[in-house]
Amino acid sequence: MNRRQPVIPWMFVVSVTIAAIASSAAPAADPEQRKEPLPEELRDVGVTEHLDSRVPGELKFIDSQGSPVDLGQLFDGKRPVVLTLNYSNCPMLCSLQLNGLFDALGRMTWDIGNQFEMITVSIDPLETPQRAEMTKLKYLKTYRRAGAAGGYHCLTGREEDIRKLADAVGFHYKYSAEDRQYLHAAVTMILTPDGRVSRYLYGVQYDPQTLRLSLLEAGEGKIGSTVDQILLFCFHYDAEKGRYGPAAFRLMQLGGGLTVMVLAGAVWVFRRRERAKARARASEETP
Repeated sequence: MNRRQPVIPWMFVVSVTIAAIASSAAPAADPEQRKEPLPEELRDVGVTEHLDSRVPGELKFIDSQGSPVDLGQLFDGKRPVVLTLNYSNCPMLCSLQLNGLFDALGRMTWDIGNQFEMITVSIDPLETPQRAEMTKLKYLKTYRRAGAAGGYHCLTGREEDIRKLADAVGFHYKYSAEDRQYLHAAVTMILTPDGRVSRYLYGVQYDPQTLRLSLLEAGEGKIGSTVDQILLFCFHYDAEKGRYGPAAFRLMQLGGGLTVMVLAGAVWVFRRRERAKARARASEETP
């Protein structure tokens, strides 16, 4: 007689996997670093985080096709938005940031224009839509995803509107007449579908998992699979490291829940087998 095996091993595997992640979640101590004072020209340049602040939807810009657009039009209430403040004639930092960002986006399974939108606003009021279009085409050629052109918006605008947007998200920059360039930080902002600041990601290199989890978090459950939702539950954002790390307590919660499921499944299988044996004995005793 063939014996049926209980269909529960996968839960055990998941539990062991989570336990392994939790055991490696202890943060390594960073060596104390000596901080040098900022150069005078970089005073008042940087980022003041305005989490949960809403960007002004009434701000008016020009897209790379030369058409006027209100900023609020680019938020559909369904998909989160990646926002960067750059300018096309930046001698180095903007290119490094966007190169690193698109490298990470290219290693994600999610697509611009599908699961999320992306907006790059030029901080140079003299930048033309034609120049913005050249920048857009450059990165779309690197990205090579169908449909991305409609989801990537490169905007130019007046100084007044650019400043209002920068102030709303806490992006502090200034123009250096001596160097004839804008001094600014390298930061990517993740916004919710209704235009609120959800996350700041700093630097010129980005971790694809951090980007995906940031977008998932900003999407408020409207995007992503069940597995993505579980990952977001298991990970928390480490502001000091600028990425998501395993959340030990949540892992313990999920591991405990899975353990209960495993035990409940084992009990159910055991009781089902015992009932089957009892019925078999009863049928054998019946004349």
